[in-house]
Parts: sequence; structure tokens; C-alpha cells
Amino acid sequence: MTSAASADTAGRPNLIVILCDDMGFSDIGCFGSEIATPNLDAMARKGVTFTQMYNCARCCPTRASLLTGLYPHQAGVGHMVGDYGVPEYQGYLRGDCVTIAEALKPAGYRTMYSGKWHCGGNYNIRTPERWAPGTKGYPYPISRGFDRFYGTLAGCGNYYYPHALMEQDRFIRPEGDDFYYTDAISEQACRMIDEAAGGEEPFFLHVCYTAPHWPLQVPEEDIARYAGRYRGGWDAVRTARHERLNASGILKSTWGISPRDPEAPRWEELRPARRDWDDLRMAVYAAQVDRMDQGIGRILSRLRERGVEDNTIVMFLSDNGGCAEFLREDGDESSWPGLYRHTAPPGRTCTVGNIEAMRPGPATTFMSYDLPWANASNTPFRLYKHWVHEGGIATPLLVQWPAGARPGVRSGAPCHVIDIMATCLDAAGASYPEQRDGTAVQPLEGESFLPAVSGREWERVKPIFFEHEGNRAVRHGPWKLVSKWPGPWELYDMDADRTEQHDLADKDADRAKRLAAMYDGWAAARNVLPWDEVQRLQRG
Repeated sequence: MTSAASADTAGRPNLIVILCDDMGFSDIGCFGSEIATPNLDAMARKGVTFTQMYNCARCCPTRASLLTGLYPHQAGVGHMVGDYGVPEYQGYLRGDCVTIAEALKPAGYRTMYSGKWHCGGNYNIRTPERWAPGTKGYPYPISRGFDRFYGTLAGCGNYYYPHALMEQDRFIRPEGDDFYYTDAISEQACRMIDEAAGGEEPFFLHVCYTAPHWPLQVPEEDIARYAGRYRGGWDAVRTARHERLNASGILKSTWGISPRDPEAPRWEELRPARRDWDDLRMAVYAAQVDRMDQGIGRILSRLRERGVEDNTIVMFLSDNGGCAEFLREDGDESSWPGLYRHTAPPGRTCTVGNIEAMRPGPATTFMSYDLPWANASNTPFRLYKHWVHEGGIATPLLVQWPAGARPGVRSGAPCHVIDIMATCLDAAGASYPEQRDGTAVQPLEGESFLPAVSGREWERVKPIFFEHEGNRAVRHGPWKLVSKWPGPWELYDMDADRTEQHDLADKDADRAKRLAAMYDGWAAARNVLPWDEVQRLQRG
């Protein structure tokens, strides 16, 4: 089938960026997982796999950075969505940055968004009377360059009864007994493709899943495929994934797996009933990844059905590493007991907490899979979401583009979410705007990795910097300087030791000092504040 859109985009590809939520480095099949992700695995075979792609260690900073091609502080989301009174930490997108949508619209692109937003103010479920999308402090996709929007404005929520759910410019409630948010995101993305493929314009579609972010909720038929698969425990999963990653060549065999987190008990020490429950928690998490992959398969199939697959660039990545936190997004777990107040039918209740006596999965429970399984998700790395060691910031990046990508190519060049804007503009032949509503915008920080997608040699010119909650790092060539707040700098040769096992800060003190000076200069130029100062601003 051929459409006007496919003919029009012969020189200007359609662009789809798929972002998932809280998924670890080894949670998809082509990166060593036992979870069934045939559609993502097919993307890896058909396109380019980037093995050293980085995010910003947390949900909303990554989303703001990806959308703008700037570091989170420059985009206004230096921490989370609270407004701390300074532009770098105002909690919503600044007026002196532009989104990918705002940059592509002047080039004639139709712009669409399906899924989680989370970079436009604090949509606390306890204060819906304060939700004001489109007003100062509450930008949302329609006010930041997108023609179409379906999704949630907040960071996370119940998969069956999500709050702050919108279509275009109005709040809506989930409809139907079979509503499941992951499916709704996929279905709406397919509808948007249908709309765009019948027009004259190329399109940009941002698909943002909440899966597999907690709570552990997914239809029972998906859970059934994984229940019992994890009774061998987290160490067995880590070992098997590490071996598969080594065999695939994504890892070097000389990079040893990081030790099990000291806060994770030995599986054999757990009571049998506890092992059964932990098996089920990981099974639900795996089913959430599986369900998302099914939806991605529907999106890719829709591209083929509409005749626009060949000249559509599709990217897939995660917003941070596996999540070891216990239901504390934005630091406030007290909101969740009132979860259904604005979305569910009267009389429905939800029990919040990792309660062994309860079965995870249905809408009436609200659990997380906890630190030991997050440790497995991030195989072979250490630490998690929040931190900027590899476990917190490393993500698979898959790029499919039948008309332009060399199938099966793998790139080990370090790249970052700030590079996605530059890559999209490069592919579209679009210019980066100098102004937005009469205000000069900040220069683009990212670099286009489009040459690597085409199979050519590519290396990032500028260093990559990280800061979140005082955790900081700089990656320059094969070297990474990193610190877990409030600890000292650590130095790693990533060519020899990407799992960060051998700190060279003392042996190579001059190099560590030079990289630290680079970080300090970057942070000062972008008003990146010390974490204790941010906490003071947060307290007001």
C-alpha cells in the first residue's frame, strides 16, 4: 500500500521515538533477557543497536532532556516537577527551550504524542483542583508543539484507572471494563499513524509508555506465561543474563558482573512462601514488559499496513535503569491510598504496599518489585534509577529505518538522550529554531548520531555530563568520572571495566582532576546547584 505521506517523505522520514519507563539494561530479549520481546528483538535485527546509550537517571529529567536536546537543568527540570523558585529547578519546561515538535512543525511535520508526559508541573492526585494544563507552570503537549495528544500528565499511577488522563485539551476517564493503560497508549499511537499516513505531511510521533514502572499491574493472561519462571531467584537470573550478554557481544567477556547488591539477601535464605511471592512479583514485572512489546508490535505492523514502514525511523529506549525504590516517586507515597478518588467507579479500593499476603497484578493492589529484582534488571551493572553509575543511566537504544539503516549493525559509541533532538532534525532536514515566542532559545547541546544509523563511523565530539540528586558524572571517550552523593569521585576506564569494579581515581589522579574540572565548568555554566542547596529550596 502506498500513501501520500510515504511519497511525500521520500526525502523526509517519519519519526517515532518510543520511550519506556523504569526498564533495566537487560530487560529485553536482545539484551540478554528471558522476557519475550519478539518485536523489539526484530527491531535489533532489522536496524542498529546502540550499546552505550545514556539517559538522565530519572523519569522527568530524561523526558525533558529528550524533548529539548538540552540537559535537564537547562530545560527546567533539574530535579523533578516541583517548582523550587529558580529556572533550572522550576519543574516544567522553560520558555527558552524548544521541543522536538516545536522544531519540526516549521519544517512541515505533523506532531503527535501518546502516553506519559511528566515534564509540566506537579499533577498530585490529591489536588486535582490545581491541575491547569496550558497555564504558566503547566505546559503540556498541545501547548508545546504537538498537534495530537492522548495520555497522562503525571509520573505514574494505576494502569487500570490512571489519573490526569487527557485527550487533546480535556481530561477524560478510562472507559470500558477492559481498559489497560499500556494497551491504550499503543492503540492511540496506531490511530495517530492512521490519521497522519493519510495526509501530505511527514509525522513525528512520541510514544511514552509507563510500563514497566510500578505498580505491578497487568492482565492475568500475561502473568500466567511467567509465573514460576523466577523460582530460581535473582542470582540465577543475573548469571543467565550476563552469559547471554557476553555471548551476544554486547558486553566484553572481560567485564565481570557486579556483585549482588549487599542489600539483596541470598535467595536461599528466604522462606519458601516468600520465594513464591517474589517469583510472582518478577513475573508480573516481566509480563508488563511483554505487554508493552505486544503494543510496539501493533505500532510497527500499522506502519507496514499504511505503507510507511520503509521511510519511518523508529527509536526505542528507556528513561532510566531498573527501579529499586518502594513507591516513592516524587517523594510522596502518601498519595497512593486515595488513588481511585478521581478515576475509579465508587466503592473500588486499592491496597498500597509490598504485602506478601496479597497477589500482585490486579487493580486493587499497588506494589513494586523491589531492590533485588532491580539489581537483576540492571545486569551486569550496579546501582539503579536515581544514581549515575551504569545501572541508573544505561539503556538499550534500538533504531529501525529500512530505507536508511544497515540491518544488524551495532554501535558502541557513547551517546545520550540530548542527541535524539539533533538526530531527528538531521534526518528531517530541519533547522534548530533561534527563538520561541520572541525569546532567544538556548543552543542545542546534542549531536546527531544519524551517521551511525547509516552504518558509518561516528563518535560523539563533546563529553556527556550527568547530575541528579547530587549524583554526578562525566563521560569523555573511554573514561568516566562518577560520584554517588555525597561520596568522592571514582574513575573508570569504560573500555576495560564498564561494570565499574576497579576505581582508578587514586592511580590516575591527574586524569581524575582534569575530568572533575570539566564537570565543575559544565555545572557552573548551567547553574547546576549542590544537592543540599536543592533540598533547601525544596523545603522552601
